[in-house]
Amino acid sequence: MLIAISCAAISRAQGNPKREFRGAWMHTVYQAQYAKHSTQENMDYLRDQLDKLKAAGVNAVLFQVRPSADAFYDSNYEPWSRFLTKGGAAPKPYWDPLQFMIEETHARGMELHAWLNPYRVTTAKNETLPKTHLYHKEPWRFVRYAGDGKIYFDPGLPENRDFIVKVVLDIVDRYDVDGIHFDDYFYPYPAGGKDFPDSKSYAKYGKKMNRGDWRRQNVDLLIEKVHAAIKASSQPWVRFGISPFGIWRNKKNDERGSDTNGLGNYDDLYADVLLWAEKGWVDYLIPQLYWELEHSKASYLVLVDWWAKAVDPKCQLYIGQDVERTMKLPDIAPSDGPNQLYHKVDLTRMASEIQGNCWWPAYSLTADYLGAAAELSDDLQSTIAIVPSYSSISSAPPKPVERIKHQGGILSWIADAPAGKVSDQVRFVVYRFESGDEKDYENPENIVAITSEPQFVAKQPGIYSVTALDRVNNESKPSKEIKVK
Repeated sequence: MLIAISCAAISRAQGNPKREFRGAWMHTVYQAQYAKHSTQENMDYLRDQLDKLKAAGVNAVLFQVRPSADAFYDSNYEPWSRFLTKGGAAPKPYWDPLQFMIEETHARGMELHAWLNPYRVTTAKNETLPKTHLYHKEPWRFVRYAGDGKIYFDPGLPENRDFIVKVVLDIVDRYDVDGIHFDDYFYPYPAGGKDFPDSKSYAKYGKKMNRGDWRRQNVDLLIEKVHAAIKASSQPWVRFGISPFGIWRNKKNDERGSDTNGLGNYDDLYADVLLWAEKGWVDYLIPQLYWELEHSKASYLVLVDWWAKAVDPKCQLYIGQDVERTMKLPDIAPSDGPNQLYHKVDLTRMASEIQGNCWWPAYSLTADYLGAAAELSDDLQSTIAIVPSYSSISSAPPKPVERIKHQGGILSWIADAPAGKVSDQVRFVVYRFESGDEKDYENPENIVAITSEPQFVAKQPGIYSVTALDRVNNESKPSKEIKVK
């Protein structure tokens, strides 16, 4: 098992990795600011949020575009979100938040993953859905769960799985997203001792299966269908990732489970995430390990080690980190650190199976909660990191850039125009070396920018070179080196 460590010393001694997923979840559900603000105010707000995330070292934003069967984009199937407009109407003046976020993240050299909640329809007991919502057209496809009073798609109906796949493809085929992301809400979290009301669909489709196995099969089918649809789409390089609840299964229920004692994906949410990784239906997992290092029922120390060993290696693994809980609690012995940030990040970096972290929520980072953003930007994420490459999708490097030159303080180069292929040169990594130094392209301290534009303002003298990244972050050979005086 990974052990407790003296964190700050190890972190500084090891240095930061060149390749690391550094995500942040930006949720829109229950966020009142978007509906209150004007279009311009929302744009200004999101630009400011992205600037702060980039300054903290974040390289991938998971933006919630479908919080509850509605849309923060111009959907062909669902109304505009109540967290953005009223009554399902398009925003005025018109804007498309998803398209805006794609453009703004890519302009900053960051990825944009469109985050969808698959089954949730309402977020409160007495919520009124827009007249155009599918619920009013075909109400039999939905159920109300007595435990929380909310409406959900019935996961047992094949037509609901097909509909969710259509929603995903509507995004993948029309927007230049880097990923599609589902969170931990599959069957709803059990509440009030109430069972999920799927007796009708179980009677029709259950085929005398155990109810729990049938429910897991329903979710399995959705995940398999979404993955297959993306791979058959016009943009098959789009990654499909899921952030499950932090416990797969407890050891008391399954010898493969973790030494924990809490609600689990398999038994309570009917989400067999290990199967999805094994089958290759997901490109990455981000288990939400939001607890403290030595939590009595769900220890981070136990779970980070368990996930590292349990997930099939063809699926990339990142760790979901809770910003506020991490910063509130002091580190454990032998460290006397005021928070658990260094310890948690160091444990992920010590495990070769783990390739990054994702921060919850993005708003806590941008608010620099208890200095979290400052600690990341000053040390743990002070160097620029490239998102890990997805060799399971493609491992061939893109063409190098050509005809690099420096003129008028601008470094520029020639790149091929995107052609709708995985090999498209979509981002560029700018390296700078001191004259006479070894040209070490594996040292992230030599990276000065990741940009989507074929140019860079070279403010410092030195030796510069540029590589290209394709749509799954394979890196080309370096360009010729050019001296800037």
